[in-house]
Amino acid sequence: MEVGAQSLRTYVVQPQETAKAFESGDLEVLATPRLVGMFESVAKDMLGATLTPENTSVGVHVDLKHLKATAVGQTVEIMVTVTAIEGRRYTFALRAVDASNDVIGEGTHTRVVVNRQRFLEGLKK
Repeated sequence: MEVGAQSLRTYVVQPQETAKAFESGDLEVLATPRLVGMFESVAKDMLGATLTPENTSVGVHVDLKHLKATAVGQTVEIMVTVTAIEGRRYTFALRAVDASNDVIGEGTHTRVVVNRQRFLEGLKK
């Protein structure tokens, strides 16, 4: 993977993905925590496709502006772009648009590549 690589995925907002369902608000619109999850999932899968089976990546930072509400049933297009690679640390630019091509969210996300076994062993300490 190199700087500039991109991945794109489209979601349809489901009732279980709303602010009300996530308890992060009380409206039936896409929850900010779910939007973060969408971004992380695309970045994880993009990076994961380049890793050996003994490695994985973990999210260590998200900086997100959730700019516009999205109703249940509407589509959300998620794009992540690699903006920096520093050793095991990968930084992504995030952008989400709705069916009208309006930006609903944007920000950055950082993931670090780790050895699965060593990472889980660290939990036991």
